Amino acid sequence: QVQLVESGGGLVQAGGSLRLSCAVSGVSFDKYAIGWFRQAPGMEREIISCVSSVDGSDSSTRYRDSVKGRFTISKDNAANTVYLQMNSLKPEDTAVYYCAADYEPSWRCRWAASDYEYWGQGTLVTVSS
Repeated sequence: QVQLVESGGGLVQAGGSLRLSCAVSGVSFDKYAIGWFRQAPGMEREIISCVSSVDGSDSSTRYRDSVKGRFTISKDNAANTVYLQMNSLKPEDTAVYYCAADYEPSWRCRWAASDYEYWGQGTLVTVSS
């Protein structure tokens, strides 16, 4: 059974930081790219970052422009977990954050939500002004 479980959301003041975790089980972690998405109230779900399945020098990460320089995605292969470190948070970052897995055993990670086969249940991030 494939499971992705997000944690680490909460309430934080603008300018603060949070680290989200996505624990992955039931799939070969080294063959799946992982994406972080978010959905704000009344808005469509959008991808904000992804990391390829391949590690090392061939690994790749991608970020939405609005979070570049503030968010960092990373992987812990031993723990089958992907993290999203979020710094300098803004009220417009308020959303439910989801992680998702895409079977993509390569150096790339894809950008479309439709490419991702498995999803977590989401964790709420609220940034107060």
